[in-house]
Amino acid sequence: MEEKKITGQATSFIRRHPIVFNLLLIILAGCGVIWAALIALDSWTGHGKFEIVPDIKGMSYRQAATALQAAGLNAELSDSIYDATALPGTVIEQSPRANTKVKPNRTVYLTTTAFSPKMVTVPALTDMSVRTARSALEGLGIKKIVITSVPSEFKDLVMGVRYKGTILEPGTRIPITATVTLEVGEGSASDNDTVDESTESDSEYSE
Repeated sequence: MEEKKITGQATSFIRRHPIVFNLLLIILAGCGVIWAALIALDSWTGHGKFEIVPDIKGMSYRQAATALQAAGLNAELSDSIYDATALPGTVIEQSPRANTKVKPNRTVYLTTTAFSPKMVTVPALTDMSVRTARSALEGLGIKKIVITSVPSEFKDLVMGVRYKGTILEPGTRIPITATVTLEVGEGSASDNDTVDESTESDSEYSE
């Protein structure tokens, strides 16, 4: 009897308040959908699951990729830098860093040493001062610069540029480790006499 009474009351409530009853059903259904979505999202994103990024610096790229794969992670080469003191293809930087907690299947970006030096394009360097030409080369990353004097009436003016004995034309590509020779005008005899006289005058004035 008690159960029939409760059932009757519920039926009566539904008949008297159909809108409220439908709203309650919608709310319950919505809560169910949200709960199911959260469960699915946790499963899809691996919520609560993580991997530890191994330390792969000093390894070759192949060794690093294998180590990352074993840890449930992916490897991707992001950059390469030439270093004459390191073995080509060696991992020198990694992101994220070692011992970082990350999601499974996360990509770890690697920087390795390049197998060959970076190539740069040489601009026009003739008919400019040796100081300007040197600055232009150093700006490209070229550090090995040799200055040689050649007969010319234009003192300290770059008359030619050479690499391995060959004249460098503007637009030529060379490695940044190259040794570049700047052929600089030594000036006319009158220029040198002027410099000597100026030096002597300064010396007399100081005395």
